[in-house]
Amino acid sequence: MMEKDAKIYVAGHRGMVGSAIVRELERQGYTNIITRTHRELDLCRQADVERFFAEEKPDYVFLAAAKVGGIVANQSALADFMYDNMILEMNVIHAAWQNGCRKLEFLGSSCIYPRMAPQPMKESCLLTSELEKTNEAYALAKISGLKYCEFLNRQYGTDYISVMPTNLYGPNDNYHPTHSHVLPALIRRFHEAKVSGAESVTCWGDGSPLREFLYVDDLANLCVFLMNNYSGNETVNAGTGKELTIRELTELVAKVVGYTGEIRWDTSKPNGTPRKLLDVSKAAALGWTYRTELEEGIRLSYEDFLNNPMRAER
Repeated sequence: MMEKDAKIYVAGHRGMVGSAIVRELERQGYTNIITRTHRELDLCRQADVERFFAEEKPDYVFLAAAKVGGIVANQSALADFMYDNMILEMNVIHAAWQNGCRKLEFLGSSCIYPRMAPQPMKESCLLTSELEKTNEAYALAKISGLKYCEFLNRQYGTDYISVMPTNLYGPNDNYHPTHSHVLPALIRRFHEAKVSGAESVTCWGDGSPLREFLYVDDLANLCVFLMNNYSGNETVNAGTGKELTIRELTELVAKVVGYTGEIRWDTSKPNGTPRKLLDVSKAAALGWTYRTELEEGIRLSYEDFLNNPMRAER
C-alpha cells in the first residue's frame, strides 16, 4: 500500500488520464504528488529524465504520459507516434529502476491486442496474431513499454505493473476536429452542428463497429486500486465489459448534446477495428468495478467541453 505521504510522480498530469489520477490521489488523501509540465521536463530527453529522477527519487510512478490521437493522426504520423512513445516510456521506466522506485504503473491501451483477437479480449491474447494497421505504431510502442516492465520484474525483481484501458473519455479530453478520438470528436461536431443549425452531420464509416467506453475518473480509481492491490507480470484490462455500436454511440451523443438533425454515414471512410471489447474479469476478481454509466459520463464530458476554454484551439 502506498503511504499517504509517499512521494508519487504522475507523468503526464496535464492529460486526460494523468489529471484524473492526480484528482483521485488527492481525493484519497495522498499529499506528496510530484508533477512536471512538458516545458519543465521533456520526457523524450534521456539526460533530463535521469536528472529529474536522481534529484526527486519518487517512491511511486504513474506513467500516463503519451503521444495520442485518433485514426487520422495515427495514420499520418506513424514514425512520430512510435518514436515519441517508445522513447519517453523507456526513459521514465529505466530512470525509475535506476533510482530505486518502489513501484511503477504503466498505462497502455487496448489497441495492443490483435485486430482479430477473440472477444472479449483477455490479457493473455497479447501477441497471438497481427495488430490493427491503423494504430500499429502506437500499439508497438505500448507493447514495448509493457514488456520492458515485465522484463525488469523478471531480471531484477522490480514491482512494475501495467494497465490496459479501453476507449476513454471525460474531463480534459482532446476535442480537436481531426486529432481526437471518436467520442470527444462527436461531442464537438454535434455541438457545433446544434449551434450552427446544421440540418445534418456526416460521420465516418457505416456505424457498425462495436466499442467499449470507460469514464476516465473510473480508470483513475482503478489505477490507484491496482497500485495498492496488484503485483504481476501480466497486464490488467480496464473497462466496463459493455459495448455498443458507433451508430448507437453517435445517437446517444446527439441526444445528450441536444442535436436533432439528420445523421449520415460516409462509407468511403474507414471503420477501424470491427470490435474491441475487453474481458474485465481479472479486475473484477481483484475486487474492482466501474461506476459511471455511459450516458451520465457523456453528460459530464459535454459539461467539461462547454467549460473548456481551449476547445476552439485544440
